[in-house]
Amino acid sequence: MLALTYIRSQPDAVRRAMASRREDPTLVDAILETDARRRALVDQRDTLRAEQNKASKEIGRAGKPSEEALAALRELRERIKVLDDEATDIERRLDALVLRVPNLVDPSVPEGDDESGNVVVRVVGEPKRLDFAPRPHWELGERLRIIDFERGVKLSGTRFYHLRGAAARLQRALIAWFLDVHTREHGYTEVYPPYLVKEEVMVASGQLPKFRDNLYHDAEEDLWLIPTAEVVLVNIHAGEILSADALPIDYCAYTACFRREKFSAGRDVRGIKRGHQFDKVEMVKLVEPGSSDAELDRLLGHASTLLERLGLTYRVVQLCSGDLGFAMTKTFDLEAWAPGQQEWLEVSSCSNAGDYQARRANIRYRPEPGARPEYPHTLNGSGLALPRVLIAILETYQQPDGSVRVPDVLLPYMGGIEIISTQA
Repeated sequence: MLALTYIRSQPDAVRRAMASRREDPTLVDAILETDARRRALVDQRDTLRAEQNKASKEIGRAGKPSEEALAALRELRERIKVLDDEATDIERRLDALVLRVPNLVDPSVPEGDDESGNVVVRVVGEPKRLDFAPRPHWELGERLRIIDFERGVKLSGTRFYHLRGAAARLQRALIAWFLDVHTREHGYTEVYPPYLVKEEVMVASGQLPKFRDNLYHDAEEDLWLIPTAEVVLVNIHAGEILSADALPIDYCAYTACFRREKFSAGRDVRGIKRGHQFDKVEMVKLVEPGSSDAELDRLLGHASTLLERLGLTYRVVQLCSGDLGFAMTKTFDLEAWAPGQQEWLEVSSCSNAGDYQARRANIRYRPEPGARPEYPHTLNGSGLALPRVLIAILETYQQPDGSVRVPDVLLPYMGGIEIISTQA
C-alpha cells in the first residue's frame, strides 16, 4: 500500500495516479479529511490525558481529595474513553480507505483508458498460417475426446470442463516442464503452497478489499481460495526483516487458481479460455529496490523462453495505465498466437509492484548490518498460465487429419505419446 505519510505529503501525485488508472481520485480527499479528523481526536485525547495525569498527582499530594476533585477526575476518564473509542473507530475507517488506494503508475507506462490503449512492444515469430482450415481448440478437443465440456458443466456448472486422456497428460507435462526449467535453469526455489489462506494474506497481496466479489471464500473457517500463487509466495516472509544477502529471493510454484469470472460475463464463452478454476506456474521475486527494473526484464525473459522453446509465436504487450493491475506499477503481458481462433491469448503477466505489497505484508530488509530496515520490491509473473498455453499448442500443432503433434520439448514428459489422436 501507499504510506499514509506519502498520501498526506503528496496528495496531487496520488490523485494523478488514480486519474491515470481511470479511478476516482476523490478517494484521496476522503482519506485526508478522515486523517485530519483522527489527528484532531488524538490531540484532544492527549490533552485530556495530560489534564488527567496532572489532576491525579494533585489528588495524591492533597492526601484526602475532595468529592468535587474525584468527580472531575471521573469525568475526565469518561471523556478520554469516549475519545479513545472514537479514535479507534476512525482509525479503522482510515485504514480501510488507504487499502483502497492503488499503486502509483510508473512514468514509463503509456496512458490509456483500457486494454485498447495497450502497446505492442514486439512480436516474436510469425503467426502460423496452416495450409488447411484450422479448427479452434473446442472442436479439436471434442473430436479427439480429450476435452469434456458437457460433463464438466454437469459436475460443477458453467465455465467448468474436464481434460481427459492425452490432454490431461499434456497439461501435467507442461506444469512439470515449466517447474523444471525455472528451478534447474533459472534458479528459482520451488514451493508447494496451501490453496487456502487467511484474509490478511489476501489483503497483503492486494487482492482484498478490491477484488472481494471475484474471490471464493469459506465463511465457516474464514479462509480464501487463492486466485494465484502470487498471493502465497509474496507473503512467505510477511512480518520478517531479512538481511541484504538474502536478496534476491526467487520462488516459483504450481497451483490451481480460483476466480469468479464476474467481470468477464458474456466474454469468451466458447472453449476453455476462461474458467473459474485453472492451473498456473507462478514466479515471484523479492529484490532490492535498485535492481527491480532489471529483475522485471529477467522475469519477462524467463517466461518468454518457455514460449520460444515450445515453438509458439507470441508478442510482448505493455499495459496502459487504465488496464494496469491494482497493486502493480508496471506490467508486460505475453500473448501467444492461437491460429484456430485467429487470436492472441494472454499466457503471462509480468509485473513490478515496487514496495506496495511489501508495505502491506510488512516485509523489510536491512541494506547492511545495523542499518534501518527498508522495504524490498516484489515482482511476479506467470511462468506460464494454463489452459491458454494448452490452447495455443493444440491449435498451432494441429494436423490436417485433426490430430495434434506434441512439441519436442514435452516429449520426455508424455509417456511415449508423440501424436494426440483418437487412439492416444
